[in-house]
Parts: sequence; C-alpha cells; structure tokens
Amino acid sequence: MARRRRQLTPWRAAGTRAEARDNADDVVRETGWVFNNRGDHMSLGEFVATGDHETLAYLEAFGLAQPGTQGAGLEQQTMVEIGSGIGRMTASFSRTFGKVIACDLDPAFLERCRETVAQFGRADHLHTSHVADGRTLSIPDNSADLVFSYITLQHCHHDDALALTREALRIVKPGGRVVLNYRTWVPTDLVLWPAGVIVRATWRLPRIGPVIARQRLATRLGWQANRLSPREVVPAIGSKLIDRSEEHTSELQSH
Repeated sequence: MARRRRQLTPWRAAGTRAEARDNADDVVRETGWVFNNRGDHMSLGEFVATGDHETLAYLEAFGLAQPGTQGAGLEQQTMVEIGSGIGRMTASFSRTFGKVIACDLDPAFLERCRETVAQFGRADHLHTSHVADGRTLSIPDNSADLVFSYITLQHCHHDDALALTREALRIVKPGGRVVLNYRTWVPTDLVLWPAGVIVRATWRLPRIGPVIARQRLATRLGWQANRLSPREVVPAIGSKLIDRSEEHTSELQSH
C-alpha cells in the first residue's frame, strides 16, 4: 500500500479526472494544473509537440543520441522514463528508442499514456509499469540502456526521490546512462518552502481542500516539497555508483 503524501494530492486528483474523461484533449485542458505550464487551452497534439521539442533538446545536450551499451543505436536501446504522466515526452521517446518503459504513480495516467503514444508515437515500442508504492520500479536489474526523469523527483517525498534514484542505478545496464532531474535550494525557497507547507495543509480541509488542490498556483506552491542537491544525492547513492562502476569494469575486462 503506497504511503499517502500530501504533495501527491493534486496528482491523484488529476488522475481521477483523467480516468473519467473520454476525450484526450479534455484531459489535457482539465488537468492543466498538473501537466501544462503553458495554459489550459492546448490540445493533446499541441501538448505532445512541446515534449517532442524537449526530448530532442535533452538527447542532444547530454549526448544521448550516441550509441549506447554494446554500441547499440537508439533503435536497439531500452529506455525507462520515471514519471511519464500522460505521455508528453513518452510519445517522442517511443519513436526514437526500440523499447520504452513508462513508469508512473497513477494507473490512470499510464492508460492515457498508452493512448497518447498510440496517436503520436510507436505503441509497439511502449511498455508501462505502475510505481504502486511511489519508490520501487518493477523492472529487472541491468535491463535499461537509459533511465530518464524530468520534473518528477522534485515532487516526490525526499526519501522516495532517493529511493527512485537508487532504483535507476539498479536497473541500468553496465555502461548505460542515467539522467535524472532534481531541484536544489535557491534563495526564493525562503518564501516558497513555507508557502508550500501552508498550501499542503489546506488540502486536508473538508470540501474546499480538493477544490484548492485543482488550482494551478496552489498546486505549484504545494509541490515545493522536496529539494535535493548533489551534495545530498551523491553520498546517499555512493555505494551504488561504486558497485555499478566495478561491474562495468569487470564487464570490460571479460571482453
């Protein structure tokens, strides 16, 4: 049973609303407080187009378009996306990689993700995985060439974000790549952090709490729940990094 986290209240509310809608364009518009930073009037196609642009930018910026483990091209690689949502970037990934495993906390989003990829990507390349407890990936060890996450870990509980980081290292192949996005402390957090605490408290209020959780500003403030700097992440996963490095060295020596 997944532990209840108040910062996930808008996420679960959006999942419930997404599950109840027949039209994917309405899902994008009505869950804009969660997914859509550019306004609530985009169609699903327009929403996916923003993901196409960002996917290409990240692949180029981090050199991820190069051959992966064992010299495999992207069309032969397996990538795992932690926090796929309804598939904004997943559709593009499915057109690029041979196999994409989309992971998310809410099964309703995974269902919508499959619909999104069916329309705008390669459904035959897509697999989905429900992160039921918010911190464990049901994916075998050493099975991914690339593990990727963008604007997800900053919304998790601190310990869950670290647990998912360890999971990313567990499932990546020796010589594979892990690209995870965190949010660290900045001066404005002197205001944002306490504001987030207050907003999350309002989500507990009867009747009006769910209404507040569906407001864009309230959601953005309430998600100020987690900050992780490299100084915290690296010591927490240090042994995992060493293990993977040694494993990769052994792999190279065996050849």
